[in-house]
Amino acid sequence: MTLPYQSAHEELHYLDRAGWLRAAVLGANDGIVSVSSLIVGVAAAGPDRAAILIAGAAGLAAGAMSMAAGEYVSVSSQSDVERADIARERQALIDTPEAEERELASIYESRGLSPQTAALVARELTARDALAAHVRDELGLSEVHAANPLQAAFASGLTFTVAAAVPMAAAALAPAAQIIPAVVVSTLVSLAGLGALGAHAGGAPKLRATARVLFWGAAAMAITAGVGRMFGVAV
Repeated sequence: MTLPYQSAHEELHYLDRAGWLRAAVLGANDGIVSVSSLIVGVAAAGPDRAAILIAGAAGLAAGAMSMAAGEYVSVSSQSDVERADIARERQALIDTPEAEERELASIYESRGLSPQTAALVARELTARDALAAHVRDELGLSEVHAANPLQAAFASGLTFTVAAAVPMAAAALAPAAQIIPAVVVSTLVSLAGLGALGAHAGGAPKLRATARVLFWGAAAMAITAGVGRMFGVAV
């Protein structure tokens, strides 16, 4: 659906990135944290490098597929709800057009317009594209916010795989006695970079985003390592 006008004053906004950026950051963060936590937990239990790498590879493959499938299903559900709401709105415009125009006017009035101005705006927008006006102003939907299941699934699965490769590489290259420190350091560095990169892509403050992902990533690894040491088994 396209809006019936285009602003002459263009500003730089980042909302059009929200859908894929959320999925990408979620996938990358989960890839780093889950696979590094798995590797640290298994290494803390004391098995050899082969077992550690097998566990990490299994976590990478399963996690990437799970993230992609989960994003696709969840965003598809959101998309189904949006389409159903739009269909109901389209039918309402056919059945009760006058009531729908009054409803639109009441929305503009609640936002601060006078009753006369709100009625005028509703009438003109209804004449131009009634469905677009209701979808935008009543349902709060637009092309920018529309759910895109394939985009979310691809972004999440890809970033999970790329991010999870970091602790895998650290575990493969580090000396056997230094696997846990190498994975922890590489994970924390990667998480800091991810937080800063995600904040930059979204135009948000970098320090808060970086601190947030570092805290939760470190907590996940610490808990998993504690479980591995406590029980002495692969987790």
